[in-house]
Amino acid sequence: MTATEKIEAFLINLGITFQQVNENTWFIHDADKGLDQVIVIAEDPLVIIRVKVMPIPHKKREEFFERLLRLNASDVIHGAYGLADDSVVLIDTLQYATLDLEEFQASLDAIGLALAQHYPVLSDYRDK
Repeated sequence: MTATEKIEAFLINLGITFQQVNENTWFIHDADKGLDQVIVIAEDPLVIIRVKVMPIPHKKREEFFERLLRLNASDVIHGAYGLADDSVVLIDTLQYATLDLEEFQASLDAIGLALAQHYPVLSDYRDK
């Protein structure tokens, strides 16, 4: 089974609303599951799950970055917060060769949970 077939089968099996963007990239838009604008990329040997959380704030940056690091250390089960361009992202990388449905689901569930629990806290730092 190819990476494309495997990931697509996982998404269908989990009942997730998605759109295939190209051969190795899927865009998840499933607000009911807490997964909105999540990107899944199969890039051998990895499967990358990534979502843009918010723009990097201009005020209270040091406090904001400390908060992200503390959340990474204490509350993020799969993956981590990071910075990409001018945005905060939540990203997880999985090994394609050993990836099974349960691990894929656990990663998506952890990302959805982190977004739901952390966004209210992080949004306090948004530029107004």
